[in-house]
Amino acid sequence: MVEKMRLPLVGALTAIISIVLVHFGNPANMGFCIACFLRDTAGALGMHGASAVQYVRPEVIGIILGALIVSLARREFAPKGGSAPVTRFVLGACVMVGALIFLGCPLRMLLRIAGGDLNAIIGLTGFVVGILAGVFFLKKGYSLKRSYTVSKTDGFALPVMSLLLLAALIFFPALLLFSEAGPGSMRAPMVMALVAGLVMGGVGFVSRLCFAGGIRDSIFFKNFGMLSAFIALLVVGIIGNLIAGQFNLGFEGQAVAHTEWLWNFLGLALVGFGSVLLGGCPFRQVVLAGSGNSDSTVSVFGMIFGAVLAHNFTLASSGAGTTPNGRVAFFIAAAIMVAVAVFNTFFKKEGAKA
Repeated sequence: MVEKMRLPLVGALTAIISIVLVHFGNPANMGFCIACFLRDTAGALGMHGASAVQYVRPEVIGIILGALIVSLARREFAPKGGSAPVTRFVLGACVMVGALIFLGCPLRMLLRIAGGDLNAIIGLTGFVVGILAGVFFLKKGYSLKRSYTVSKTDGFALPVMSLLLLAALIFFPALLLFSEAGPGSMRAPMVMALVAGLVMGGVGFVSRLCFAGGIRDSIFFKNFGMLSAFIALLVVGIIGNLIAGQFNLGFEGQAVAHTEWLWNFLGLALVGFGSVLLGGCPFRQVVLAGSGNSDSTVSVFGMIFGAVLAHNFTLASSGAGTTPNGRVAFFIAAAIMVAVAVFNTFFKKEGAKA
């Protein structure tokens, strides 16, 4: 019974933490959003000039360090890497392009639904379609090259960088950029956000929570366990938002969201497809990076690069909708993903394994 309740409890905890973070300052329906938080952090470092989304998000730092601490405590910190790093970097960038067209990662998609945003339900259908496309290639034999054991230096790289960012945020804030308006200016207290991230990083590592993997496994392996976490997140999230007065049912007037249904669908379809090709959603990639997986670290760097491109070249959507550049970028990213999938399914050398 305890084992069966583990994943639903993880989903419920995620919803509760997210609602609390929003109540204490984070943007609505954005208790956690890996895409948004990586973008904000890149902006705080001056990598893009969008002044409305600049802040080193302690939640992301916490996820990385939480995964590290728990993996070390469980003696499961085993750095690995070397699996098609350039490909993973590019896929990470493409996933971020899709996420910023939709305006959120798969975790925020569920949180938006729990907050009453019906646009995110359309995004969910696209996410599932993208995962189905990925599963098609998996069934045909898609794989990137295998990973190898790497030095602990590689495994500790991202956690150390995260600690340096945290030190800068606490002791040298003048080195960073801070939004004075917009989503980047909306933030929960630093300590609260950091602790929330630490909890989610540890829980994410132990539970192997993955918002793409849960749907993929239910289709590919008929394993529906992870879906119970998603259902619990939605149920607890809806109830919690109603209690907190944060529930707003409808398409219009949603925070950091737009109503262009086709692009909500296509943006998350890109995220779903890319997440399957990478072997995990953005949240899962950050957790794995924190626990020593340098392949995931490269994917996270790719996502940061994608966020920089999105805001330096007006690819990202806004509450007003998508941009012409963003729509062009979608087709470029989709073509790249299809090429990666086809090449690593039908044209890979014999003996190459994931």
